[in-house]
Amino acid sequence: MILSTIHSSPLSALRLEGRVLFLRTRRHSNLLSAANRIHTPLPPIPYAFALNNRSSSLRSTPIPPIWRPSLSSSFHSTPPNAGGPLVVVLASFLKASTGFELARMASRIVLTFFPILLWKNMKSRKIIKYAAIHGIPAMEEHKIKHMNRIRSRTRILTLMMLVPVVLFWATIIASLENTPLTGRTRMILLSPEEEDEIAALLAGPGWYRAVGEILAEEGSTRVIPTSDWRYQWVQDTLRRLESTIPVLAQEPELCPNWAEHGPDCNPLPPPASHPLRPRPRASEYLRWLCDCMSKGTHPPLAPRPVAGAPYSLLLIDQPNASNAFSYGFGPDGGSGIVVYSGFLDDIFAKMPIQYVTPQPARTSLWNRLFGAVFPAHPEPVPTPEQTAELAILLAHEMAHLILAHHLESLSSVTVIVPGALSLLSDVIRVLIFPVTMMFGPFVNDAVAQLGKVGSGELLKLSEACSSTNQEIEADVVSARLLAHAGFDARDAIRFWEDRAGGGELDCAKHSQPDPPESTAGGLARKIMGETHPIHELRVNSLKKELERWETERRKALTASSTSKPG
Repeated sequence: MILSTIHSSPLSALRLEGRVLFLRTRRHSNLLSAANRIHTPLPPIPYAFALNNRSSSLRSTPIPPIWRPSLSSSFHSTPPNAGGPLVVVLASFLKASTGFELARMASRIVLTFFPILLWKNMKSRKIIKYAAIHGIPAMEEHKIKHMNRIRSRTRILTLMMLVPVVLFWATIIASLENTPLTGRTRMILLSPEEEDEIAALLAGPGWYRAVGEILAEEGSTRVIPTSDWRYQWVQDTLRRLESTIPVLAQEPELCPNWAEHGPDCNPLPPPASHPLRPRPRASEYLRWLCDCMSKGTHPPLAPRPVAGAPYSLLLIDQPNASNAFSYGFGPDGGSGIVVYSGFLDDIFAKMPIQYVTPQPARTSLWNRLFGAVFPAHPEPVPTPEQTAELAILLAHEMAHLILAHHLESLSSVTVIVPGALSLLSDVIRVLIFPVTMMFGPFVNDAVAQLGKVGSGELLKLSEACSSTNQEIEADVVSARLLAHAGFDARDAIRFWEDRAGGGELDCAKHSQPDPPESTAGGLARKIMGETHPIHELRVNSLKKELERWETERRKALTASSTSKPG
């Protein structure tokens, strides 16, 4: 009925339209009057408030005044520091094994178009040169056109070559970090997801399965049960060293009087400039950066416990192996130490073990009647000197786990070095292709095989050099562990000097030894210098570290004496 009236009477339609316009104008004026009552600008909604109130009922919660509709535009110019989180997100994306793959794919695309663009530029230059030699006036327009094309291709080629270079170096920079306690700059090119996947594979019984496969390559091995007194001794010493991990994270607070321990007692190390902290994730950096941008302060990253301890332990009955090795990464038993019984036998050979007859807890009627018939058997009790020998080796292997050396080696051997060598080989093959293509596929196959052999040797050389640096670093950190655990760190110098004399300085190998013609250890030692073997480098580094402790202690005592009044 209403519809028919509107269509039949244009005047009625006009009146209805005017009434709607009047209602809109009145609503607009009401909004203006409500907006004018707000005299001060309102603060933005806190992020935590928005999250906490998302699930609340709209009926029971009144709408805050800051949610009232605004009549002005909500557009604001982006501040200059708004790109910070984007940089962190990109860095977290590049800090992964896919970062090198992305750079390699980009380089291959560039190298595919590089000969084409180069050939076109050479062709254009030849046309311009031909026109200049023969003096053809009609070619002047073509000369300008070809010159513009050369500039365009050169610009495109430059931009294309910058893409893999920028990706490569951005990946390198994103993977750089400082090693805890020592401050050494290293590269770990694994994303948090990849690290979590490795830790999940080794957690719980996964570590024992992985170590069992390693030991199976060495032949039949027998595991000493946990009820054996030797296992209990090694485990107690390891747990004593593990108790120092919280101290490494807060040395200034937990060891404020470290300078008072002079040469007459067990020295304590000065607080490390890079305390032990868990390797931060990109999400933590992003949260920290957002706090800095919103609050204007620079709060420290939220502390987290160092994952790993308590470490797993295996004691292998192998008298001819006087060594130990560490393996794994991550919490829940995903990392641990394997000790061979031959090392314990060497300790007992140098210092004979002592046996003590245990005293009964209380004298019962049974003991008074049959004590002489069934005497108590003497039990072996290791001496403090024997425990110190064991602690030095365990502290060295434990330092490898604390510093995540196995994760660093995995990143270097499987991602960084192969990725860099692959990029380099692609560039070399493109450069020498004009020469090798004239000699047929046999020469190309020979060049490819030569590249594989060379990359394999370079990979072994890089692994040998990084292993040497990690061994030296583990010696330095183990001295700090020993000192905080109550041992004398100076005994480590004598221990490693004795091990070097017996040719047992290196950690136990996890795989079968390579043949002499394929090993890169000799080449690495020649590069470092034949006058400085690996054992001398390790012992000298340990001596320099202990000398630094004494120097820092004297400086601290001098500073404290001068700061006292009077």
